[in-house]
Amino acid sequence: MRSPSEVGAEAVPRVRPLPADTFCPQSRRSFVLIAAILASALGFIDGSILAIATPAIRVDLGASFAEAQWISNAYALTLSALILVGGAAGDRFGLRHAFVAGIALFIAASLACAVAPNPPMLIAFRAIQGIGAAIMVPGSLAIIAKAYPKKERGRAIGIWAAASALTTALGPVLGGVVLSAFGDGIWRLIFAVNLPLGLVSIYLLLAKVPADAPTEKRSLDLGGASLATLAFGALAYGLTSMSAEGEGQMSGSSIAAGAVLLIVFIVFERRQSEPMIDLSLFRVGAFAGANVATFFLYFALSANLFYLPMLLIAGWGLSAAEVGFIFLPLSVLIALLSGPVGQWSDRIGPRFPIASGSLVVAVAFAGLALLAYAGIHSFWWGVFPLMALMGLGMALVVSPLSTAVMTAVEDKDTGAASGINNAVSRIGGLIAVAAMGSLAAWVYAAALNSGAASGIPGFGEPAGLAPDLDAARLAASDAAFAAVALVTALLCLLSAIVAWTTVSGERLPWPRGSEAPQR
Repeated sequence: MRSPSEVGAEAVPRVRPLPADTFCPQSRRSFVLIAAILASALGFIDGSILAIATPAIRVDLGASFAEAQWISNAYALTLSALILVGGAAGDRFGLRHAFVAGIALFIAASLACAVAPNPPMLIAFRAIQGIGAAIMVPGSLAIIAKAYPKKERGRAIGIWAAASALTTALGPVLGGVVLSAFGDGIWRLIFAVNLPLGLVSIYLLLAKVPADAPTEKRSLDLGGASLATLAFGALAYGLTSMSAEGEGQMSGSSIAAGAVLLIVFIVFERRQSEPMIDLSLFRVGAFAGANVATFFLYFALSANLFYLPMLLIAGWGLSAAEVGFIFLPLSVLIALLSGPVGQWSDRIGPRFPIASGSLVVAVAFAGLALLAYAGIHSFWWGVFPLMALMGLGMALVVSPLSTAVMTAVEDKDTGAASGINNAVSRIGGLIAVAAMGSLAAWVYAAALNSGAASGIPGFGEPAGLAPDLDAARLAASDAAFAAVALVTALLCLLSAIVAWTTVSGERLPWPRGSEAPQR
């Protein structure tokens, strides 16, 4: 006979204690991964399809060129200014709670965008959507890292990255097909589709994943976030309105106000005990150089990915389904090559891959400028191969650039360094859409003489015109985009020079095959 205690010991299954570096039982970790992938898909799909849908939105809502810029920039502004605060919120309130809150706000704002009756309302809802994304985006990767023990973390993050690349690649393609098949009004579905994805993600997090304990009572630095939002918002407004008629004085005042607010933000951050941005990291030359290279490169990338679809759809008259394929090589090549390139960077140091990749991107954008300037309207034999070349260049850059940022600072500062670099890339995109839009509008207007300009819509606005007027509009559109592509090619060249002169050319300090520092 066995004692009651022995029987009870067999009847109750033993529960293995959780490893010290995770909060989530093994049986629940797959739910964390699925929820993080779905939430990431919200942001990636939303951002990439919007560039394809912008001409349709302009037609359906009657949005001006400046309003089209702000439909993109309102989201980028709040996301870039608040993303570091969003990351701190996960530490302070627990990653699951903060992640769910970010997803909920994002999908609520998405539904509001789907029913927006006019451009100003859509811009306002996009800004709120950016606030949700600022909490959601850093939470997706952070909750995976916290849920999986260190020995399983790399594989989980790899699955997340591959799924994210797949959604980024297929999103514009599928979105373009839908837009072409159902007409301009279907753009609202782009935002409405976030609801089911977001609800499934929230359900998995609340019903299947245990709550994690807050790691530290960090300050959220809302004052710094507010100053950053005002500063970059003023700069973006000033740059956007530079080409608007009668807005010269207002534009200059706005840029000056933004510059002053940026200085106030820097002073404020230096006096904070727990600043949103640790400015002392910029004293490290390699870290500062990597972030300058990041700004130039992502400025160039964002400008082209925003204005090229506008040219192709509204200028050349291509379908949204066809134009959706320009995003495909970028995502696919980054997904396929990031691993091998990262290993190569480990062996030789990140300087050469970053510099050479930036040069490849510069050549691709210079090719786009030449193509547009020459009036060669070939998508599959002109634009698409150049976008594939650009994807190759970015695949050479992405992983080594992250490595350069991480290895430039002490191990204790890698989280802050990663967050700053993420914010810098998004600020580069924000300024790019604003500044290059004004350049495109100015060149477009200059290319049209006063007689031809009568009755011709602005850059990137679809219109059915008489053949002679349409030819003038098309030539002006080509010239406008050529100017944007040429400037961005020069910025990529600058990115290569900065990387070559500041980033370390030495191999990484850990042996090949050992575990790299966690990012």
